[in-house]
Amino acid sequence: MANDIRICDKCKHMSMKTTQQKLAKLVPDAEVKVGCKSYCGPCARYAFIYINGRYVTGKTEDEALEKAKKYIK
Repeated sequence: MANDIRICDKCKHMSMKTTQQKLAKLVPDAEVKVGCKSYCGPCARYAFIYINGRYVTGKTEDEALEKAKKYIK
């Protein structure tokens, strides 16, 4: 089953370029969708990744990616 991974291009706590590169290494076969996720409250305070039905947050981009690993299929 394919992974559903989405990241917000408006998130102030993440760099889209580095996040996409790191996700490509982590899940090579995944299509990462980039766009607003209407998750503005938490997005303003934390880095986050939507992965397979869950919002995973972290203080930094790397922390969010580390937490997201357990939800990869």
